[in-house]
Amino acid sequence: MSVTYDDCAGVETSSESFWEVGNYKRTVRRIDDGYRLCNDLMACIQERAKIEKVYSQQLTDWTKKWKTLIERGPQYGSMERAWQALMTEADRVSDLHHEMRNQINNEDLEKIKNWQKDTFHKQLIGGFKETKEAEDGFRKAQKPWAKKLKELEVLKKAYHLACKEERLAVSRETSTKSDPAAPPDQAKKLSDKVEKCRQDTQK
Repeated sequence: MSVTYDDCAGVETSSESFWEVGNYKRTVRRIDDGYRLCNDLMACIQERAKIEKVYSQQLTDWTKKWKTLIERGPQYGSMERAWQALMTEADRVSDLHHEMRNQINNEDLEKIKNWQKDTFHKQLIGGFKETKEAEDGFRKAQKPWAKKLKELEVLKKAYHLACKEERLAVSRETSTKSDPAAPPDQAKKLSDKVEKCRQDTQK
């Protein structure tokens, strides 16, 4: 007998490897995910710009309110200068956040929009041109490999079946040889069957 047949040998273990046939689909899906993530990033940036605008406006309103109270208040000297410095600092922080809001909206958001527009090209039938090109490219590249893999699976199945047949034939031959009542021509037939099975496993 050439090898011991293992009943588990025919069970295919699934692999999540990119290199396995068809597992490129996760990679191709990243193109569609990239477009959606650009939209999510732009929404995130727009929300941040709104927060910056609101904070800037609140600081401006706060300084206006307190400046008028300080101008009419009884404080003088170092207390008045400290309070005015606090208001000046708040105005500068407000200007800084207003400037940040403008920069986020005008520069960063535009860069992402332009990159998204240049990178992703929608098709009339839905989806993106880049997704279709990647899908077709991977499918074409994997086609010969998939064909060979399918042939290998067929041969592997045939091999394991031949090993099982060989094991059964050897078992029958052994039991026939140990049985003195068995006819000699049956022992010859089983020996021929074992030899044929061994040849089949060697193919």
